Amino acid sequence: MSVLHTILWFLIAIGILVVVHEFGHYLAARLAGVKVLRFSVGFGKPLLSRRIGRDQTEWTLSALPFGGYVKMLDEREGEVPAAEAHRSFNRATVWRRIGIVSAGPVANFLLAIVFYWALFLHGLPALKPMIGEPPAGTPAAQAGLAAGDEIRRVNGKDTPSFTDLRLNLLRAGVAGEELTLELADGRSVRLAALPMDTDNLERDTLLPLGIVRYDPQIEPVIGKLLPDGAAVRAGFQPGDRLIAANGKPVVNWQDWVKLVRQHPSAPLRIEYERLGQRGELTVVPDAVDESGQRIGKIGAGPQVDEAVLAGLMTEVRYGPLDALWRGAAKTWDMSLFTLEMMGRMVLGQVSWKNLSGPLTIADYAGQSATLGWISFVGFLALVSVSLGVLNLLPIPLLDGGHLMYYVAEVLTGRPVSERTMEIGSRIGMTLLLLLMSFALFNDLQRLIGG
Repeated sequence: MSVLHTILWFLIAIGILVVVHEFGHYLAARLAGVKVLRFSVGFGKPLLSRRIGRDQTEWTLSALPFGGYVKMLDEREGEVPAAEAHRSFNRATVWRRIGIVSAGPVANFLLAIVFYWALFLHGLPALKPMIGEPPAGTPAAQAGLAAGDEIRRVNGKDTPSFTDLRLNLLRAGVAGEELTLELADGRSVRLAALPMDTDNLERDTLLPLGIVRYDPQIEPVIGKLLPDGAAVRAGFQPGDRLIAANGKPVVNWQDWVKLVRQHPSAPLRIEYERLGQRGELTVVPDAVDESGQRIGKIGAGPQVDEAVLAGLMTEVRYGPLDALWRGAAKTWDMSLFTLEMMGRMVLGQVSWKNLSGPLTIADYAGQSATLGWISFVGFLALVSVSLGVLNLLPIPLLDGGHLMYYVAEVLTGRPVSERTMEIGSRIGMTLLLLLMSFALFNDLQRLIGG
């Protein structure tokens, strides 16, 4: 995946999310009778600008794409003609100001609901919530779970796909809850909660529980090949059946992958069969860093029986009204989960290493776009939820910080002083810089570590 491809889809993703967020502020301001001077996508020097409408609002595309803003008429920021003073933001009632400020995050939540509704209405292809053979001695093995078991609910929450299963287990595990699993065959089992490694929640943190994805035995036959991979350089072709590696039989594709991962930059002498004829090739797996480990990869995928694959897949689909309800419930659930994880980071219960910044978001934008529109829309929905939650945090300079001032005004009956807001802005700027520094540091660590 090229850097230009990643940057392009990152800009598209950020553009959509920022426009929707700022349009929420813009629309609420117009409805409240406040004049909007500028609607800007991005910060800094304007690249494109045009004035539109009765108020001649300036619509601007600026140089720095990391956000945007809506500038409203405000007597605190410049001289306002007496004839338009009543349309100033500062003269709007506190409840109207609350509505204008909260409309941005609300727009992000509504966007997520629409995206999830569209996905549930169209149908989401997904892996069934089936598990593989639990490693001996793990809670899953002790509870009697076995390969092929399908888990339908975790602590009462539905798990229509393996992704949902992993998310629900992760959420319960981080909270330290005991797990009650309901299976498709009618059984219900309880698993003791184990301390979860929260340093990197992108890794397979569920392995200590014994919960692994079901992985059927796959024949050691090469299917797809990456054009620049080690397998192509060695001379392999689609349809080649792997017989032995360094003299040891290759029983299935899983064994083959394990062997390749264990031999980064080390030559492997491979016996293979092609169109009934046997041959021998030497392949040197490329060395790749993955989660701090050096592994081998050759850029080859297996030839999978479509019938086997179909048995592992499901489709999460609902009717129009049910899809809308599910979309709203999903948005609410992800909002709570995001807020919960942020709270646990502050309390030190979850590592700050899980905080992602613009580089990781850009990488995910490019990867999801490569997988197709369904993955990209799902990515946008998730980031839109995160953006809505982040903006509601009571940090000065964010929407939540302004809401904090307005709530104080409602309670005390008078506006917060300019001096208090100035001090708050300095504190907010410091907190945001620290947050961005942590996120960027984590991004760089992920890039360096593969």
